[in-house]
Amino acid sequence: MKKPVRRPRGAARFVFGIVAALMVCTFGCGDDGEGGSVSTSMRGATVARPMVEGPVTGGNGVPFLATTTFDLAQVGYSQAEYFISGRANAYKNGADGLLGADGKWTISTADSAAYKTRIVVYRPIDAAKFNGTVVVEWLNVSGGLDAAADWIQAHVELTRGGFAYVAVSAQYLGVEGGTSLLGLPAIPLKTNDPVRYGSLTHPGDSFSYDIYSQAGQAIRRPVGVDPLGGLAIKAVIAAGESQSAFRMVTYINGIHPLADLYDGFLVHSRGNLPAALSETPQPQVDVPGTAMIRDDLNVPVLMFETESDLTFLGYLPLRQPDSERFRLWEVPGTAHADTYTTVTGGTDLGNSPDAANIVLTTMPALGFTCRKPINSGPHHYVLNGAVAALNRWVRNGTPPPTAPRVQGMAGPPIRVVRDTNGNARGGIRTPQVDVPIATLSGEGQSGSIFCALFGTTAVFDDTKLKTLYPDHATYVSLYGAATDSAVRAGFLLPEDAALMKAAAASSDVGN
Repeated sequence: MKKPVRRPRGAARFVFGIVAALMVCTFGCGDDGEGGSVSTSMRGATVARPMVEGPVTGGNGVPFLATTTFDLAQVGYSQAEYFISGRANAYKNGADGLLGADGKWTISTADSAAYKTRIVVYRPIDAAKFNGTVVVEWLNVSGGLDAAADWIQAHVELTRGGFAYVAVSAQYLGVEGGTSLLGLPAIPLKTNDPVRYGSLTHPGDSFSYDIYSQAGQAIRRPVGVDPLGGLAIKAVIAAGESQSAFRMVTYINGIHPLADLYDGFLVHSRGNLPAALSETPQPQVDVPGTAMIRDDLNVPVLMFETESDLTFLGYLPLRQPDSERFRLWEVPGTAHADTYTTVTGGTDLGNSPDAANIVLTTMPALGFTCRKPINSGPHHYVLNGAVAALNRWVRNGTPPPTAPRVQGMAGPPIRVVRDTNGNARGGIRTPQVDVPIATLSGEGQSGSIFCALFGTTAVFDDTKLKTLYPDHATYVSLYGAATDSAVRAGFLLPEDAALMKAAAASSDVGN
C-alpha cells in the first residue's frame, strides 16, 4: 500500500540540508483594540535612529543568509540588503537589582558603543499588495551564521499575506564570529564576504538588544535611506526562533518597557534556557531561564511551542495561562526542527500539496545522520496560522483562540501523554495526529543533541493502515473532517487546508 511519503534526494536536499545544520539551536498595536492602546506611529519615539545605507552591493553579489532557495520574484517579492549604524546601549539591573521569574524587570542603560550591522529586506514588488505589517526577525546564530528560521518556516503565509519581512544581524557571532553552540565552525559575515561586509563592526551581545530596537527604528523612522521604499507601515512585529526566542524573552521583559517600539511579539520555540541581559566584556547580568512573560505588557505576545520545546528544551513546567495579551500555542506531532526545515521548505512556493506529505530521511543536514527518520509533522502549517492570528491581534485587537495544552507531566522527567497510535494527546489538533499515517513526535530520537531536536517519524505498516482506514474514501473523509475542524478552531488557514486535503486525496492510503 503506497503511503504519501517521499524520500529527499539530489542537489536541493544537499544545499538546504547545510542551511538547516547551521540554523538550529542546541539548547502597533491597533489604535484602540485589545492588542494595545498606543498608536503604532508613536511607538519607539525614544529609540535612537540609526543611519541607513544601501542597497548594499559588491562582494559576492548577494546577501549571505541561510534562507529559502527559490527566486523571491516567483512569489512577487524583492530582496535588498542595507547597513545600519550608530551607537547602541548595553543594559544593567535597575535600582531594585531584581530580575525575577515573574519577568517584571526594571533595568537601565549602561555603556554605549559604536556599531554597524546589516538588515535584509523582503517586500512585495507591487506596493499595493503590502498589507501594512512588517515582521522583523532576530536572526538565529546557533549554527555559527545568520539563519532566517522564522522566514523558512512561515514564508508561505508571509508572502501570501503581503507582509514585509526584515532580517536583523543582531548578534556578535553572526557578524564577527566566535564559537558556535553546535560546535560547528562559525561562518560570520565578515569572513564569508570580507569585501561586502568588511566595514561592519559589532561591539558584543550586551548591545544586541538595542541594536535590535534600532533595526526596528530604521524601519519606522529611517535616516538616509528608506529600506521599505515608502511603504505605509501600520504595525511592526518582532519575531525570533529557538536561541533568538530566548533573547526575545529577555527583550520583552527588560527592553520593551523602555523602548516600546514593537507592536507585538512572536516567540517561537522557547526553552528554559536564559539569554543574559549583559555579558563579557561588559558586567555579567544573568536572567532566570524560568522567567514568565511579564503580565503587564501593553502589546500582545504569541508563544509557539513544539513537542521538543516542551520536553527536551524544558518549557512544559514554565507554562503560563493565557491572558489579555498572552497566548500559548502547543502543537503535538511537531519537533523543534523537521523535514520542512531541511528538505521541503526551502523551495516551497505555497502552491503544492507536496508540502503536506511525509518525508523520510535520517539526515537532517550534511555531516549529521540520526538513528531514526526525523519529524515530518505539521509545524509550518500551524505557524502560518499563528502569524495570521498575531497580525489580526496586533492590527485590530482580535485575540487568537485559546489553545488546549498538550497533555504532559512536568517530571522529572518531563514527558507527554500519548494515544494508542503514539501521538501526543491534547494541544492544537491537526489531521496529522487525529487521522494519522505515522507516529509523529518531538521525542524518540537518539544520538547527538542536534538529532534530538529533530524528533521522529515512524510510518505505520500496511496492516495498521488497513485497520484504521479500510478504504481510501474513509481516509479522505476523516482527514478532511479533521482539517476542517482545525480551520474552524482558528489554527489552520483555509489556503493550507486545501493543500493538505489535496495531498490526502492524491495518496494511496486505503487503496
